[in-house]
Formats: sequence, C-alpha cells, structure tokens
Amino acid sequence: MLIAIATETAKGEGRVAVTPDTVKRLISYGADVIIESGAGLASGITDDDYKAPGAQIAKGQAAALKNADIILKVRRPDSSEIGAMKSGAIVIATMDPYGQTAALNEMAKAGLSAFAMELMPRITRAQSMDILSSQANLAGYRAVIDGAAEFGRALPMMMTAAGTVPAARIFVMGAGVAGLQAIATARRLGAVVTATDVRPAAKEQVESLGAKFIAVEDDEFKQAETSGGYAKEMSDGYKAKQAELVAAHIAKQDIVITTALIPGRPAPTLVTKAMVKSMKPGSVIVDLAVERGGNCEMSKAGGVSDAKGVKIVGYLNVPGRLAASASALYARNLQAFVETMIDKQTKALAVNWDDELIKATLLTKDGKIVHPNFQDSKGAA
Repeated sequence: MLIAIATETAKGEGRVAVTPDTVKRLISYGADVIIESGAGLASGITDDDYKAPGAQIAKGQAAALKNADIILKVRRPDSSEIGAMKSGAIVIATMDPYGQTAALNEMAKAGLSAFAMELMPRITRAQSMDILSSQANLAGYRAVIDGAAEFGRALPMMMTAAGTVPAARIFVMGAGVAGLQAIATARRLGAVVTATDVRPAAKEQVESLGAKFIAVEDDEFKQAETSGGYAKEMSDGYKAKQAELVAAHIAKQDIVITTALIPGRPAPTLVTKAMVKSMKPGSVIVDLAVERGGNCEMSKAGGVSDAKGVKIVGYLNVPGRLAASASALYARNLQAFVETMIDKQTKALAVNWDDELIKATLLTKDGKIVHPNFQDSKGAA
C-alpha cells in the first residue's frame, strides 16, 4: 500500500497534506509513504523532516504519483496530476465539487475513487476528520490579525501619560467556528467585541466569550431554529428590522468581520454599499466569504481594496495564510480518515464502501460520478 503526496499546483497554496507526525502514523498502519521533493517547504517542512520518520522522496510529480494507491492532497487534482495517477487510485482532498461537473467527470474517466473531505458528516465519530472546522478556526483567527494589520490604530485601550487610546470596536457577523474564533481572538487583543447570528443558540456562545450579542430578539427570533440546530427562514418583516439594527451598528464600528457561507451557494450579502459608506474613514471590513462572492457588496477577491477610506480585506485562501498551522491540522484530519480504510490486523487497504463516512464523501468510483448530489444527467463520465 503506497500513499503519495505531490506539491500542490494551485496558485498561492502553501499547505501540504502530510506532516512528519502524520507520516509516522501512516507508516505505522503498514503504508509506504512517498512525497514529491519540496512539497512541504511552504509549510516549513523540509525533505529531511519527512525522511526522518521513514518517507521516501520522489523527484517530480509523476514519480510521486504513478504507483500510488492513495493520494492525499489539499486541493482537487488538476489534469496533469490526474494523468499521472493510476486507475483505481484513491484521491482524498478538498474537492470543491459544486458546479464542477467537468472536473468530476475527468476524475471518473481516469478511474479514480475521489473523496471530498468537506462533505464529511458532522457526527461525533468524524470530529477528528472535520476539515471545515479545523480550517475555519484558523481563518477566524487570521481575520482578526489581518483586520488589525490594516487598522491604523491599536486594538486595546491604552492609558498613558500622554492620554488614553480607546479600545477598537469589532463586529463579527456569523457565530460559527470562524466567527467564534474571531470573537475570542479580538477579545484577547483587547477590543470591544459584538457579534450577530441568525441562530438563537449562538447568543449564549457569543456571550460566553465576553462579546455582546446584537439581534432583534422578538418572538420570531426565539423560535428561529429547527430541532436539528439549523436556522429557519425568517419573515421579510424580521429581516427588515434586523437589517436596520445591523446597519446602525456597523456605522459605529472600527472593524467588521463577515463569516457567512452556505455550501454550494453564493455567499449571502450582509454588508451593503450603503453600510460601507456609513463607516468612518480608517475602518476595516474583513470578508472571509470572498471566494464565494463575498458577504460585502464591495469586496474584491485577492487583496485589500479601498472604498473612500474604508479598507475591505478580501484575501483568498485565508487558512493558507497560516500554512504551517493549517497543514498540521489538515494532515491530522486526513490521517484520521485514511485510518478508517485500513485493516489493522493485515495492515492492508480495506475500504468499507458501505461505511457512512465513505458514502457521504465519495464522489467518483468505477468510472462514474456516484455521489447523488453531483451526478449529471447520465451519472457517468
């Protein structure tokens, strides 16, 4: 059983799918591990670091991938990588499958069994494999750091002989994993933090981190959550009241961080042009949803833009801006998933195709797109 890792080909991607620690664990399962030379350098991992626990180093992508039974990646493989993989190989990565029928068909035609880690069920058994949480946690932290870097003032209150510097006001929109980490980080840096979310249960989480919850808390809001913990669709009347409250609040903020994403759909608009115009010059907006169109109407993907004195931060691949930390967590997520595919007694590859984790994440197999959410009209390559 050979597990391979090649250097990521996506522009600006500094993460890598294994670390020396996970190489050691994969080898303990009975696998041989081969890694393309230089694959870990952007995450601060050298070839010698990989050699220490027993990995082989290959010169070039083709040499690393050609005989692999399992390929671990950060991003979906491109055509050159697919062409280097043998039919029947298992590919595990963040596949970003929505609207990518052509790419899925290409993997199916090549005979690959492709798994999308972002489709991992959020159940207790799979917590150690949850890449969305591990990467969003880092994105929330980095959002505050990026916002602070663009903000021309200090975040904490400072009392000096020359006068007092007031604490910065930070508003976090969305209290999921990224939002809660952003709140915690901003609080640790001394800012005055407020947050909002459409789920009533988020109020307690926000307040437990020392932030103030902002929402129209009427009877409709109190019943706005399903038994499964998801938000219900709110009435137009409620949406109007909430938008008015948020607009008035944003005008007083120094930094606004938006974190709202919906799988397979464009990001919802949370900050309108009018809201941006209402903010003070020198204020900052950090949009973590810019890769899906953005939560701010004026966001531009790929960097920092200026809207008449208001800076809008729209970096792509925010977890990748902390490549070493992101790789360490992502690699552990993948290693935990691979472990479920290996027979501990024989130390051989033994995928249980009926396992709920396998069925939930498997996109292509035996020349077909097999995941029901992504099959085209023919369901085949």
